[in-house]
Amino acid sequence: MKEVYTDGACRNNQAPGGQLGGWACVFVDGPSYSGADPSTTNNRMEMTAVIEALKHTATGTDVTVYSDSAYVINAFVQNWFRGWEKRGWKNAKGQPVENQDLWRQLQSLVQDRHVHWVKVKGHSGNVMNERADQLAVAAMSTLADSR
Repeated sequence: MKEVYTDGACRNNQAPGGQLGGWACVFVDGPSYSGADPSTTNNRMEMTAVIEALKHTATGTDVTVYSDSAYVINAFVQNWFRGWEKRGWKNAKGQPVENQDLWRQLQSLVQDRHVHWVKVKGHSGNVMNERADQLAVAAMSTLADSR
């Protein structure tokens, strides 16, 4: 069983796309990974953190993913995919589902693993969640400094 905390960060969480962002995943048993994107959204960074975490686990692995992103957790726990696929990847308002590229990638990775989803409260003193946040912010800052 693997346990991993994931987090995404964006310079301006509430702004539309085009923001500097970072992501990180921290495995309870040791390794951590992080990266950044010069033009993204917070939701894309949250999703990227989970994608990268799952890429660092073997097919068939039992994985518990801890995230403070209701967007990511609810999509799986509430099985939003069933409705999206039924409507041809359109949301309840009939508009194309945002971030389809990442959702499809996540779906593929999840199908090959036994994933358990746990929502954690962000910025509430959870040491592992705070570490993921710090790494995501650091990756974002490193990219900003290199420009």
